[in-house]
Amino acid sequence: MNNNKEIPIFFAIDDEYTPFLAVALKSLLDNASKEYNYCIKILHINVSEEHKNQIKKFEDENVNIEFVDLSYYIEKVKNKLYTRDYYTNTTYFRLFLPELYPQYNKVLYLDSDIIVLGDISELFNTDMGTNLVAAAPDDIIQKNKVFQDYAELVVGVAKYQHYFNAGVLLMNLDELRKFNFQEKFIYLLEKVKFSVAQDQDYLNRLCKGRVTLVSHDWDVMPYVNDETKEEDIKLIHYNFAYKPWHFEDVTYNEYFWKYAKETEFYEEILKIKNSYTEEQKFRDKEAEKALAELANKENSCVGDDRKYKKVFDTIDEISEKSKDRLQILEKIKQLEKEGKFDVDAENDPETIPLTPDKVDYLREGAYSKIKNVVANRIGERFLHNILKDNKLIIKDIIGIENMQKVNTGAIITCNHFNPFDSFSIEKVFRLSGQDKTKKLYKVIREGNYTNFPGLYGFFFRNCDTLPLSSNKRTMIEFMKAVDIILQRGDYILIYPEQSMWWNYRKPKPLKNGAFKIASRNNVPVIPIFITMEDSNIIGEDGFPVQEYTINIGEPIYSNKDLSDKENAEIMKDKNYQVWKKVYEDFYKIPLEYTTENIQVSK
Repeated sequence: MNNNKEIPIFFAIDDEYTPFLAVALKSLLDNASKEYNYCIKILHINVSEEHKNQIKKFEDENVNIEFVDLSYYIEKVKNKLYTRDYYTNTTYFRLFLPELYPQYNKVLYLDSDIIVLGDISELFNTDMGTNLVAAAPDDIIQKNKVFQDYAELVVGVAKYQHYFNAGVLLMNLDELRKFNFQEKFIYLLEKVKFSVAQDQDYLNRLCKGRVTLVSHDWDVMPYVNDETKEEDIKLIHYNFAYKPWHFEDVTYNEYFWKYAKETEFYEEILKIKNSYTEEQKFRDKEAEKALAELANKENSCVGDDRKYKKVFDTIDEISEKSKDRLQILEKIKQLEKEGKFDVDAENDPETIPLTPDKVDYLREGAYSKIKNVVANRIGERFLHNILKDNKLIIKDIIGIENMQKVNTGAIITCNHFNPFDSFSIEKVFRLSGQDKTKKLYKVIREGNYTNFPGLYGFFFRNCDTLPLSSNKRTMIEFMKAVDIILQRGDYILIYPEQSMWWNYRKPKPLKNGAFKIASRNNVPVIPIFITMEDSNIIGEDGFPVQEYTINIGEPIYSNKDLSDKENAEIMKDKNYQVWKKVYEDFYKIPLEYTTENIQVSK
């Protein structure tokens, strides 16, 4: 178990890499907090005693350095370990740490081709929760389409943005042991050969879904990060073939040489650089091309079904496309917490009061009738198109017979979570056959009628809508029209929650109004609750389009021996219970709110 003040840090090298390890250690220790003790373990196969002694000089009162020879350990699996180019078997050492070091619950693994400019204790103290590792996204993958495809198609991560670089790796050894990581790694070695990034590919394959991504400031790769602010850099990783001890023009090479000059290995590193031939440099550059070709070849051997993959509602996937939706979701959370269920979460246009002279509820005027006919025809085409284009997806309809058996007028109640949910009710109304003899009217907000722009505004004003109003005289006309509509046998859709919360899945507490109207007109309430699931289709807002299951309950009738007020309470409670049961049966969870002391029907 880790001492709170001890930070175990692992490197893996062969003897040729010792000079670069010295530079990495110099930069790390110069910038590390003195409040911690650093237990540095150098995993190796063949480091000379002279080099060991030179590295041990970095020890002081809070730095302990130990060389660990893993020759015996690697011998057991060396025939299974594939390497290419400049890689050696030491690159696989990090994968054995959970079993080699049972005394630690968390360790840092670092490649030796790095310069640390930040306080390494900050990275070590990253909260991983129960994730297996913490690391930064691999910059090479992020910048190259071929490697992006490789990460998703061949390695199998859900999104290339989640493919991490394993050269700077915080490892949760406790969770890796529980996961039986080493056993699974050895098994995977025998079944799959990753040729592009080798051990890093295995780590990404095994750990996917349990990775804490840290800022790329902790793993800046010099030849791809032209947009990085130098003052933000905490660690430079001279990854792949481009090393400052081989090439002149490596970005950020000045940091490497700054620390190299402060080590005993400076002259040795200069000799390495000066003796590196043009042929070797050419080979390195060709290796980069060859690696991309190899990745491309492997990509071509794998089918691509990514367009059918389930897309999850994660912030990193949707924030750029739908910041406004994220704000709405946060507002909904707050409104639920405060118990303000009847407050709209959307930033709707300012409401203009609707006066009686501005509305013809029953479409009795000639001009109103014409606009109503035109609007309904356009609405039919609109409904057809959004269904065809999968902007509205109706997966299933349950209980349509409950609508078919009502011969009188009726109030339809429905949960309100999307501007398109009224089109779902319209579709069900038509599928039930009730449209042959009846009309469906929709109660809407005042502002939607008076000043909503564009095509939707045209629909709001003319497609058999019944706008509410803050004007008392207009509401008198509203109530008269409602009574006439129900008495002649038509249906009215009312949202008794009195608010729209985007993609909110729970039923909200109900208001009495719809049920009083039903009781007064002696018509039933048809309770409809729409449940939803993420589809595989991403909408224009960056979120998955929802697949709707429309659940139609048994009609709820009033009791002629009770007052309208008494009936309203009873019918409202029955309606809520229908919705609650559908919710709990469909989502397999109890209906609970974040609101304290909420009063709803039980």
